[in-house]
Amino acid sequence: MLHSLRARLALWLLLPLAVLVALCGWFAHEHAEDAADYVQDHDLLSSAKILADRLIWEDGDVHASVPPSALSLFMSPARDHVYLSVTDAQGQLLAGQQDFPRPQQLLLSGSDNAQWYDAVWQGQPIRAVITRRAMYDVAGAREITIVVGKTTHSRNDMVQTLWWPTMEYLLWALAVAVLVSATALTLELRPLLRMARQLAARPAREVDFHLDSRQLHQELRPLTDTVNQFARTIRAQVARQRQFISDAAHQLRTPLAIQAHTLEQALGQTPAALAELSIAQRLAILQRLQRSNQQLVNVTNQLLTLAQAEAGSSTQAPQWVDLRALCLQCLETMAPAADQKQIDLGWEEKEEAEESEAARNATPAKGTAAATDAHPFSLLTSSRLLPELIANLVDNAIRYTPPQGQVTLGLHAQPDSLLLFVEDNGPGIPTQSRDQVLERFYRLTNDTPGTGLGLAIVQEVAQASGGTLQLADAWHPSHPPFGPGLRISVRFARTAACMQ
Repeated sequence: MLHSLRARLALWLLLPLAVLVALCGWFAHEHAEDAADYVQDHDLLSSAKILADRLIWEDGDVHASVPPSALSLFMSPARDHVYLSVTDAQGQLLAGQQDFPRPQQLLLSGSDNAQWYDAVWQGQPIRAVITRRAMYDVAGAREITIVVGKTTHSRNDMVQTLWWPTMEYLLWALAVAVLVSATALTLELRPLLRMARQLAARPAREVDFHLDSRQLHQELRPLTDTVNQFARTIRAQVARQRQFISDAAHQLRTPLAIQAHTLEQALGQTPAALAELSIAQRLAILQRLQRSNQQLVNVTNQLLTLAQAEAGSSTQAPQWVDLRALCLQCLETMAPAADQKQIDLGWEEKEEAEESEAARNATPAKGTAAATDAHPFSLLTSSRLLPELIANLVDNAIRYTPPQGQVTLGLHAQPDSLLLFVEDNGPGIPTQSRDQVLERFYRLTNDTPGTGLGLAIVQEVAQASGGTLQLADAWHPSHPPFGPGLRISVRFARTAACMQ
């Protein structure tokens, strides 16, 4: 029950209301008791005054008579018992009951010189009033004590009469509140229940859905907006996965088909025909198999790298990475490929003066290595794929730059960022195609071998590392006239630790 929203909202509403009803009922009972006590005490005092007025001197002594008017004040359907006691200063009983209970401490007060108290007489609780009056004659004055007591049945009935109607109203109000709140919650939660039924009725594998929030309350619309946004994200991810699988299958189909065709040709020949093949022919078969196998290896490695980049690095703790060391290591690895095409593979590094001065004056942050102040090319990141980013940029530039061209890998340390760039003087990429080349398996031309995943990997790793990717022309007058060239840069913010 406590897991039900309707029950919890009802508890939040009805429990305070029930407590309020109980408090109001208690206060009403207190007020009813005060009113009943006032009426009863007033009647007791009125009876005592009537008795006092009936005290007379007769034969040199005080006599008391009980008139019917004194007792008529106590007539009630509750059949209360009335007790009287009139005594003089010596305790001699003039009228009423002998040994009637008196208050433990006599404290007469007020203009009526009276005191009210509670007692028990003949096994019944009573309410009594005691007062005194002086009787004067020629011989002097005598003090007379008058006590009037009454059982509390009528008083209790009066309390019930005064209190219970108010309590009935409160209980009816509570019952109406329970009914109204239950009805209101049922009616107001119907749109939410309808939305739940829509989700439940959706096929398990169907992700193309949209919740209509127009019928929901304003407070519930952010929930539907979040669900719709989540659904859009899922649809986009599913679409990307389907496209990825389709493109991967297409890319893997060609080298696999080449291998299968080559093997079928070789196995389809007789042993005598195979023996007649020259060494050059056999070598050509092996080279075709080697090229298709290498293409399979390259595509598979690129797919694994892209999957790692898409998985993100939320579980990785951020670490300081020396980008300069990674760049120099990449240059050393890519040097043979550049020499094979006679490409001038260069390196450029620059540290701005403001950054250098700031690095010398900066105080290392808590939890970071002090060596970062001495290495302005260090970056705090949780991505472990920065070597793949640099390698894909350099490999892409060498692959598409004609022989005897120029490729430059550079790193600039700026006051608030690190700028990593690769620049070449090759054919470049047309402006209208620069968004497309970041898509998976998209290639401007098939003249150059490749997988079409290099720049897609660069973009994923750059985003995971908190960097911004930019493509631009990179032509310089000193370059050979091969084309406008291409400059691909990734800017990393100093404070971006890639913690998403």
